[in-house]
Amino acid sequence: MAPPPPSSASVSQPVIDAAGSAPPDQQTQPLPVVAERLPWRHTFISLKVPNFRIFVVGHFIAVIAVWMQRIAQDWLVLQLSGSVTAVGFTVALQFLPSLVLGPWGGMIADRFAKRKILILCQAMAAILAAALAALALTGAIQVWHVYAIALVLGLVTVLDQPARQVFVNELVGPKYLRNAISVNSTTFQLGGLLGPALAGVLLTAVGAGWAFAANAVACCSTVTMLLVLRKDQLHVSAPAPKSKGMLREGLRYALGKPTIYWPWLMAGFISVFAMSLPVVLAAFADHIFQAGAGGYGLLNALVALGALCGAVASTRRRQLRLRSVVFCAGMYGLMLCLAVLAPSMAWFGAMMVLSGFWCLMFLTGSNQLVQVSSNMAIRGRVMSLYIMVLIGGQALGGPMLGWIAEHADPHAALLVSGGVPALAALTVAGILARKGSLQLRVDWRDRRHPLQIARRAAA
Repeated sequence: MAPPPPSSASVSQPVIDAAGSAPPDQQTQPLPVVAERLPWRHTFISLKVPNFRIFVVGHFIAVIAVWMQRIAQDWLVLQLSGSVTAVGFTVALQFLPSLVLGPWGGMIADRFAKRKILILCQAMAAILAAALAALALTGAIQVWHVYAIALVLGLVTVLDQPARQVFVNELVGPKYLRNAISVNSTTFQLGGLLGPALAGVLLTAVGAGWAFAANAVACCSTVTMLLVLRKDQLHVSAPAPKSKGMLREGLRYALGKPTIYWPWLMAGFISVFAMSLPVVLAAFADHIFQAGAGGYGLLNALVALGALCGAVASTRRRQLRLRSVVFCAGMYGLMLCLAVLAPSMAWFGAMMVLSGFWCLMFLTGSNQLVQVSSNMAIRGRVMSLYIMVLIGGQALGGPMLGWIAEHADPHAALLVSGGVPALAALTVAGILARKGSLQLRVDWRDRRHPLQIARRAAA
């Protein structure tokens, strides 16, 4: 008989004391533990749920088109303005609303039907993409047009992202939640692999306008997919009643759980310094390798290739530890630092594959850890805080990295992008090791696990 898939029932929750935090010796304990390794046929077991299959198809099409629009938008701004800083400013405008209004988006996701929120948001995204396409295809587009549409799209994201995160649970239920998160990430990265490559082809052949038009059509297809879902098969949670202090309640809850707080903190460092990597890649493609739009699309596709491998690997995780999430964040930063030393575009591309792998291992791990550590009634607010940090931080990091790349050097920007998260991960790892009385033990005789983290012997 095949072992059961990961479920919320297999979650080993840390004991929380009266102050709202776990004892030091339990802060790094694994959360979901699967007794046996899942057979390969269960790697994407959440796809057996009909509603989730429909959702994944629509999501896959949308992700390809979103990546096409993102790459086309950044390259168009670079060509119109000649400034990498302007590209970073575009990223800032798109993600600034999540930084400022993110918690309110989570509160709305907790109070209203997630499916209806997603339909409304995708319809708005289709209108914005169509407007951008019309301006680009008629030759009337200017940089300020891109800025304005990026800002409005950011307002749509405030509602879309927390509702989308929680809606996955309504599609599959708690039994397949962890697997569904990994499958969603795999879909996102596969789309991220194809989208930049297609964007590079379109930019070279026919220009940015058709990439925007493709995204408008894709948003309409997503709305259609959401409309055909079987409502009777959804695991709809009761909406949270409106009350005073809902946002403060979500914040206190998040700060009181180490399995939410520490991933949240690491997501902040990754978001501000390492998630605006496309801005730095634009500088490398244009100024360092002189590879043009096609090279820019290729570098982004290589990052997505590594991320796709990371997403598939995350579906095979047997257990989820706080320490492993921090480790993956540190490895992502380290790969970006090593990419600075790459002597050619081929070696640089190889480092981008490795960077994408560790980035996705961190993102799926932290997402899963935060979700399975949250009570369903408050999960929308908790996830909105997490998304506020993860997406909103790019509003700060985009202009900063663009400025460094333009006025100092793209290599310096990439070193900052990777070095700060790597140092942050090392610091957090030291804090967790001290609190959990852990130490790194080396045993070269154990070929399978030469490096082990063990508890210090009592004095």
